[in-house]
Amino acid sequence: MRDYILMTDSCCDMTAQLAEELDLTVLPLSLEMGGATYRNYLDGRELAFADFYRRVRAGETATTSAINVGEFEAAMRPVLESGKDVLCLCFSSALSTTYQSAVIAAQEMQEAYPEGTVYVVDTLCASLGQGLLAYLCARQKQAGKSLEELRDYAEATKGSICHWFTVDDLNHLKRGGRISAATALFGSMLSIKPVLHVDDGGHLVAVSKSRGRRASLTALVDRMEQTAIEPAKQTVFISHGDCLEDAQFVAGEIRRRMGVEDIRINYIGPVIGNHAGPGTVALFFVGTKR
Repeated sequence: MRDYILMTDSCCDMTAQLAEELDLTVLPLSLEMGGATYRNYLDGRELAFADFYRRVRAGETATTSAINVGEFEAAMRPVLESGKDVLCLCFSSALSTTYQSAVIAAQEMQEAYPEGTVYVVDTLCASLGQGLLAYLCARQKQAGKSLEELRDYAEATKGSICHWFTVDDLNHLKRGGRISAATALFGSMLSIKPVLHVDDGGHLVAVSKSRGRRASLTALVDRMEQTAIEPAKQTVFISHGDCLEDAQFVAGEIRRRMGVEDIRINYIGPVIGNHAGPGTVALFFVGTKR
């Protein structure tokens, strides 16, 4: 049986240290801001996360770019040449063209290296939801799963990765076309905070509304309590848009209410943070349904 590597992209939003521990190959998406292009590395080497959010709060805007076919080919080729195969876990196809680029690259590489195998999985996940799936897959790889077994595990598990989040500033969702200008205006005036999730098709969907910040954060924990599978035994991920204290509040509630011990917190990277905005808090866990 040939050895293989596990590849993903920087929208997984995990720490660089964790990605290294899991032996993940992580390709960066890109962000253009202030006339410069930055690659979204997990360690923030080209654009520090706190600096990105500071600039957004100051009124700067940015555009994001998916990973292109050539970049995937450049990452896959040396792996196949070394005699290993590739399993690539991609950012949701409903939110980016990264998955489509990976599929095209995989087809090209299969033709060039017919003895090798490249599988691409559309995770239908985002941020640390994608990170959680990559984490679980890496643990399964460490346990000895074959390439095909791990591909099947990823496909079977991705629909159970629950994503619940809330945003602080509705205007970022308005700019991204997620809500109307009127909804953003009146929601801001009334301190309405939407509670959203990523659905089975990998789309961002507004589910409910809360009056006030604390209520919206508590609503995330409520959702987890309703659907999480044996929460106390899980590793739970929380990502945030430069609002660590709010993320820590959510973590504290999860520990208090469900006895969860292993909770990992990290920034929402600039690519996703550009659309969600500062003040976003997102919660990820394994549940009975999304």
